[in-house]
Amino acid sequence: MVTLLQDIRYAFRQLHNHLGFALTAILSLALGIGATVSVFSVIYGVLLHPFPYADVDRLANLSIRDQKGNISDAWFSGQQLRELRNVHAFENIASWRLGFLEITGGEIPENVRAYFGIGETFPTLRVPPLLGRNLGPSDSPDGQEPQPVAVLHYRFWQRHFNGDPAIIGKTLELDHKRYTIVGVTRPNFTEGWGTDVYLPQEIGNPLGGGVMVKLRPGVSLAAADAEMQPLLDRYMHERPLDFPKNAKVDIRLLTWEITHNMGSTLYLLFGAVAMLLAIGCSNVSILLLARGTARQHEFAVRAAVGAGSIRIVRQLLTESLMLALTGAVLGVMLASRLLVVIIAWLPPRLFPPDVAIHINLPVLLFSVVVALLTTVFFGLIPALQMAKPEISRVMQSATTRAAGSVRGKRLHAMLVAAQIALTMMLLTVAGAAIESFIHILRVPLGYNPHNVVSVGIPLRENTYTNWQARVNYFEQLRASIAALPDVISASITTGGTPPGGGWWQRFDLLGKPSLSPESQYAKFNLIDSDYFRTLQTPLLEGRAWTPAEIAHGTPLAIVNQTFARQYFPEGSILGHSLKVLDLRNDPGVWNAPEASGWMQIIGVVADSINDGVDQPTRPAMFVPYSTQLWMGTQFLVRTRIAPDSLQNSIRRQIALVNPNQPAFGAIASLEKWIRDEPVWARGRLISALFAGFSILALILSAVGLYSVVSYSVAQRTNEFGIRIALGAQKSDVSKIVLASAGISVGLGVLTGLALSLGLHRFISGWVGNTTNHPLTHPLIVLSVSLLLVVVAVMACLMPARRASSVDPMTALRCD
Repeated sequence: MVTLLQDIRYAFRQLHNHLGFALTAILSLALGIGATVSVFSVIYGVLLHPFPYADVDRLANLSIRDQKGNISDAWFSGQQLRELRNVHAFENIASWRLGFLEITGGEIPENVRAYFGIGETFPTLRVPPLLGRNLGPSDSPDGQEPQPVAVLHYRFWQRHFNGDPAIIGKTLELDHKRYTIVGVTRPNFTEGWGTDVYLPQEIGNPLGGGVMVKLRPGVSLAAADAEMQPLLDRYMHERPLDFPKNAKVDIRLLTWEITHNMGSTLYLLFGAVAMLLAIGCSNVSILLLARGTARQHEFAVRAAVGAGSIRIVRQLLTESLMLALTGAVLGVMLASRLLVVIIAWLPPRLFPPDVAIHINLPVLLFSVVVALLTTVFFGLIPALQMAKPEISRVMQSATTRAAGSVRGKRLHAMLVAAQIALTMMLLTVAGAAIESFIHILRVPLGYNPHNVVSVGIPLRENTYTNWQARVNYFEQLRASIAALPDVISASITTGGTPPGGGWWQRFDLLGKPSLSPESQYAKFNLIDSDYFRTLQTPLLEGRAWTPAEIAHGTPLAIVNQTFARQYFPEGSILGHSLKVLDLRNDPGVWNAPEASGWMQIIGVVADSINDGVDQPTRPAMFVPYSTQLWMGTQFLVRTRIAPDSLQNSIRRQIALVNPNQPAFGAIASLEKWIRDEPVWARGRLISALFAGFSILALILSAVGLYSVVSYSVAQRTNEFGIRIALGAQKSDVSKIVLASAGISVGLGVLTGLALSLGLHRFISGWVGNTTNHPLTHPLIVLSVSLLLVVVAVMACLMPARRASSVDPMTALRCD
């Protein structure tokens, strides 16, 4: 123990006396470990363990695939759900639907996101509650009204009830109906993606919902699809408007959506931080090799006075372990801060908001393993190399020449080349990601999202139960909002909010039969006459409908430029007619009297993005919102001032018409809608983090190259002195130093270039740009190569200047 304490004290003195070396090594490790641990923590929380459910590998969504390949949840009637219980492949089924309710009975109303599920939902998931009990089959008996009970999500319990431990048995009033609180979920319960309250639903509820199934052990997804397909075929025949035409069963595991949306992004980032960790470890190895070589004389003296090889190895390992453990601790601290940044920048709609993402035990163990492996790498190998120095040679005055072996120089050159290659690959991918993201930022939107907000308006069940009453109510709300002095215009749309406005709908064109009528689709939008004025999208031909035509449900249509060019490339499309096919007629949805008939095309509007910011504009048709009235709508409001300051005013104007009318959650600006687009948020995340990691890698590589060149200059001081004494100019010595580093840099650049170009298709797809292949763009490759060369030259300039300033007499005297 005394010897160990002596080793620790001596190691601390050594590191303190060489503070620059110690700090560089520790920061190299901390940056690599911190970045790796933080990204791995996100991967663990989002991809490897997003759902805290039992048998999660057997839980799946009963989804269907239409002819265009789009995947959607399948909605079934109560009778159909009863039949699904008899499907042999399913051990359990759980239907659900989401809705918005309002907390009533208090001074300030509050909107909540409600999850309505049949009694099998919680038993299927098998997650015990934090408090009380879960909902069960007895809470939603078949053929009877559900029990007035509720389970609160942990997040809502903390926010609304301040985490009251005595909440069980108390009541919560929602839409003027009192519910007894029977349970509170655990914090990381993710079912419902942001749900506040869980309520029971009778299986025969006509509003239907999505279906989650639990497969029996040993049943594959393909077998479940095959058994379910005949039932779906019969349901499509019985209720053709409830399902896409010729739909196929496509059951997907519960984890599929998250893995599909986020897997490539997170694994790409993990590859980046793994390279950063490798660069950091390589950097520390270079530093310790150079430092150890410079200490050969010290070790020779210690060996000469009786120190054994094991004693020297133990001393070196003590110093290395102090560096490694300090770097690991700082790395974990850095990871906790970086984790917050990454979580804030994750695409919000691609994974459940209650996923537990934190540095947990597996990740801590991973960081410890990384620290130990790097310790062995940069501590044990140099220690063994220097444990038995050649005393007779090292004790001579030409110590530095003896130490600079060819093998050591080659190892340094290989490490530097590896650093340069990995850094170039990181910089090239960062350039590709940034270029792809800039391309997204420059996409012409076709509308002006600035100072426009979207206000969602849900309707309660059994309210405004006829077509005319609903049209009048929506118009009253619109007029009330438009009356605000700071509102320029307010318009009504159902599903038409960009950048992903509308949904796919089949159609026919009068007098122009399609060669493939089953695949003739366009984006379908329900709007009022002020919609284009609010978005500042120009009407190129024709006119919009009048308020009177909306009030009467006149069958009219407007199409976008893409629609007109695709179906009427010659001549004007105005005056022609189209018919929207397969319009849904669900309970609570009211269609205008002539909604299923032919609609005259009266205008052509300029193109605007309608399928995401990374996709081309699709053919679109716009009809009066009164053509089909759903259980809710949206208002788009353009304001003269920042719209956030008008949120309360908008809510007050809504309350003037109906004090009990809530809005969907927060009133969001269309600029936020764009930022929340998965491809936009993913592009920002990849480009920002890759840029940051690449800069760190560049700095680490520059430090590593500087250390190697400085080490080489120190070993060759005597040589440079002799050269200068024999008449060599300072520029000649500088060229020798730069040339020695140029081999490593050139090899690294060529290797990085080969890796970048060889993997360009693979990386381009994961970055998110599969069309332009920016990794092959000469400008990016040339810019990255030039940047690396410039940084390498700057890293070599100071050691080269030091070498050219060697005093020959001093060098010869030292010899």
